[in-house]
This record gives sequence, structure tokens and C-alpha cells, in this order.
Amino acid sequence: MVSSLKYAVSSSGVKTRPGASPHTNNPNLMANENKISELLEKREKAKLGGGEDRIRSQHKKGKYTARERIEKLLDEGSFEEYDMFVTHRCTDFGLENELYLGDGVVTGRGTIDGRVVFVFSQDFTVFGGSLSETFARKICKIMDQAIKVGAPVIGINDSGGARIQEGVNSLAGYAEIFMRNIAASGVVPQISAIFGPCAGGAVYSPALTDFVVMSENSSYMFVTGPKVTKTVTGEDISTEDLGGASIHSTKSGVAHFRSSNEDEGIMLIRKLLEYLPQNNLEDPIATECTDPIDRLEDSLNEIVPANPNQPYDVKDVIYRIVDDQQFLEVHQYYAKNIVVGFAKFNGMPCGIVANQPNFLAGVLDIEASRKAARFVRFCDAFNIPIITLVDVPGFLPGSNQEYGGIIIHGAKLLFAYGEATVPKITITLRKSYGGAHDVMGCKQLRADMNYAWPSAEIAVMGPKGAIEILEGKKIGEIQDAREKVKYVGEKELEYKNKFANPYDAAKYGYIDDVIEPRNTRFRIIRALQTLATKKDSLPPKKHNNIPL
Repeated sequence: MVSSLKYAVSSSGVKTRPGASPHTNNPNLMANENKISELLEKREKAKLGGGEDRIRSQHKKGKYTARERIEKLLDEGSFEEYDMFVTHRCTDFGLENELYLGDGVVTGRGTIDGRVVFVFSQDFTVFGGSLSETFARKICKIMDQAIKVGAPVIGINDSGGARIQEGVNSLAGYAEIFMRNIAASGVVPQISAIFGPCAGGAVYSPALTDFVVMSENSSYMFVTGPKVTKTVTGEDISTEDLGGASIHSTKSGVAHFRSSNEDEGIMLIRKLLEYLPQNNLEDPIATECTDPIDRLEDSLNEIVPANPNQPYDVKDVIYRIVDDQQFLEVHQYYAKNIVVGFAKFNGMPCGIVANQPNFLAGVLDIEASRKAARFVRFCDAFNIPIITLVDVPGFLPGSNQEYGGIIIHGAKLLFAYGEATVPKITITLRKSYGGAHDVMGCKQLRADMNYAWPSAEIAVMGPKGAIEILEGKKIGEIQDAREKVKYVGEKELEYKNKFANPYDAAKYGYIDDVIEPRNTRFRIIRALQTLATKKDSLPPKKHNNIPL
């Protein structure tokens, strides 16, 4: 047993042996204490960033400092900082007289719910968070290590862009970061938080990551700012209208999540990580589930309206079949005619893709195709099973869609489903017409299990359109209006009974089973259990050439 009296602690905090003098007659002790004091002073100086005045200015804007953001994001006491004492090397334009420890970015590693993550947080109090050569190297260092150990990377952006005084070195620094983003893509999850300005070349790093979170009223992203825009194009536009959180979460789709403030944004990041694995070689972490596997949802038996043209909210279906009604929607405000996001089934994280009849009747258009394709590819890259809920009348017609490249964008979604090797379960709730049927995880795109509700209509097109084409000549020959209506009604019913139902597809094995809606949760979970050991492969290739 070791005696508790073996060491004593002096007033300076230095451990000494009993009887040894802690006073200044020990030159080694004095020298070490001076060095330790110097270290502690430098640490405190580094933590102040650009100084207390600039910290107060940051707070007045309703923004946290770089270190405060990290503290809120990571588990308490888990942060290990890298390169606290790095300074820039520029000697032009008087910068040699302005040196700040850390050089405007805080980098390191820590844990979120006990899982290792790497993080960098740009410090707007130092040169407006502008990027220098050494700033970039700090970020590259933690990204390199994240790839080596297989851990997610989280970047918190609050920067004025490139440090102009460093010229091409700053541009090279951005390119070095972009290269790491590309190397890490599909290897470890990458999440970007935009909690301040992000402009010019700086925007491309977040754009290369998997998920972007923007906070309202304090963040913006654009390649070219309002002043240059007005000079070049004559367009007079505000910062918010050009690149604010609302714009990028609704119109461009750049932002996957929009938060009302930084606290909510940080909470979203922590929540998102619950559904993601550490890297592409691991599976998502399954958690204990108290929601019964065989829970029946009788309301699903009547959720689809009898009138095929009447909408309903597909999110009502999602919330009823997932664990504990917990669903983290991605791109909530963008391309609302399709819904994507994460949920759990018996504790297993899954990705959900669902047509939304409540918006544009659930048609597929350019934005919806891009949104869903990107989400499907992310899930496949990180071993997350995909659940698809289908109610799609087709692709949106019109010259705007054709000129905008709906063919190419629809092919992206087709490609994403076809290349995905993770477990894929498709449930057709109602309409599944034409090319949109093929695109939405059909059996021929290697979906593992394809179920349909009795209300499903799987056909080339709806009864009305089909009869107009098939019987158009005969209909035109009928002069009596009542006879015409009667004839059309009879033919539409005949078509519906023959084709617009799930049983014709089931006859050919394209639908594995027609299921009772209230049993949907149970059937999905049983299928996931069966597919847990699924192995699928693609032909050897350098990389594919997805239509872009």
C-alpha cells in the first residue's frame, strides 16, 4: 500500500517530498515554475483570441466566440486543442507587428456522446477570421488525422474570407482544405456550421461537406457579395436576400438545416451524429428501443384518401412507423414535394425518402430529384439502410423543367438508387406511375424488399390519361355527352381494375407482398433484421460517372 504522505503539495501547486523545502532556494524548482507560469500565461493569452474588446463585439452581435462554440458542441472537458501557439508568417503590410496565438482558428479533437470527433472553429475576433497559410495548415492537420483514425469532422465557419495580405498563400491554403474535403468525402462524415460570414472561395469547403447548418440573421454564404454584384450586374440586393440562411434553405438547397440561433444549430449537429457511423467502414450505432416492434397503427389503414386526387401528409405516415415518433428531417424547407431524413427502426438508424402528396401532389421535379439523389448517395456511402415511401404521379411537365435538365436530374436519382448497395426497402402507398415508378427504388434497381399497400396504383400512367390515349378516337366519335361520360367512366374503371392496383405488379414478382398498412412498421423491421448481413457489390471501376 502506498502511503498517502509520500508527497505534499506546496502553495504553488508543485508536489514535493515531505521535508523538502518548496522555497526559492531550489534553482531547478524556480526555473521550472517560471516556465510553467510562462506556459499558463500564453494559454490564457491564446484563449482571448483578438482580445476582450473584440469578444464583447462578437457577443453584441448575438454570436458566440470560437471557443464558446466548441465548448457547447463537445462533451464537457473532452476538448484537446492542437496548435494553440501557431502564429502567421506574413511580414507584409505591417502584419509582422500583429501576432495572435492560434492565428484565428481553434482546432482539436473531443467527443460528442462519448464518440471522437475532430473540430475546427474560426475565430472572427482575429483578423475577422480570415484564412492565412498557417490557419489552413491547422485545419488540414486535424482533417488528415480524422481520415486516419476514422472520425467525423465538424467545421464552424465565421470568416471574412482569404487574408488579403498573404495573397496566393491564402488561396493555396483554401485549395489544400478543399483537397482534404474531397479525400474525406465518403470516408468520414463532414458537417459544416455557418455561424457568421462565409464568402468567396471560402464557400466551397462547406459545399463539399455532407451537411450544412446555417443560423438565421447571423450567417450568410455567397461567391460574390452585394457590392460586387451591383457593380457588375446592376442588381441591388441585400446580404440576407443574396445569401442568408432563409435563401439557402429554401431556394438554393445549399443549407440542409436552418436554425433560429447558434444554440439550436449546435443541438442539430449533436442530434445528426446520433444517426451516423464514425466512418465508412462502420455501421451506424444501434441503440436500445422501447417502442414495440409489433406496434400496430390502425390509423394508417385509413390515412390514404379514397379520392386519388386528394392529398395527405406523408410525414403522418413517417411519424407513425418510426421509433418513438422521432424523425430528423433534412432539407426541410427545400423541394417540399419530397421528404428525406433520418429515423430509427428498432434502434437501427435508417434514411427515409418519401414523396409528399401534400405539396405539388408529390411530383418529381429538378429540385426534388437532386435533393433525394444526394441523400440516397450519402446513406449508401455510410452504410445507412434506405426506406422509400412512394406516392408519385410522375415527373413535373413543362418547358421550364425540360430546359432546366429534368432528364439529367431525374437520372441522378435513378443512378443513386441503382448504385446503392445498402439494404433498400420500398413501400408503395398510393400512386407509382411511369418513369417516376422506376426512379423511386423499384425492384429492378435492386431494391431488396418491395411492399405495397392495397391502395397502391402501379401503372404506366393514371386511368384518365391512359384512356384518353387508348380510347381517344372512339371517345371522339361518341356524340351524346351522357354516353361519352358513361363510356369514359367504364373504361377508366376497367383500366384501374386491370392495371392501377398492386396485384398486377405482384403477379410478376415486382412487389414482394401486399401488406396491411397498420403492419408497416413491423414488416420494415423484420426486413431490416433479415438484411442486416446483406452483401452486394459493384463491378470494379475507378469511379462512376453519375450524370451531373
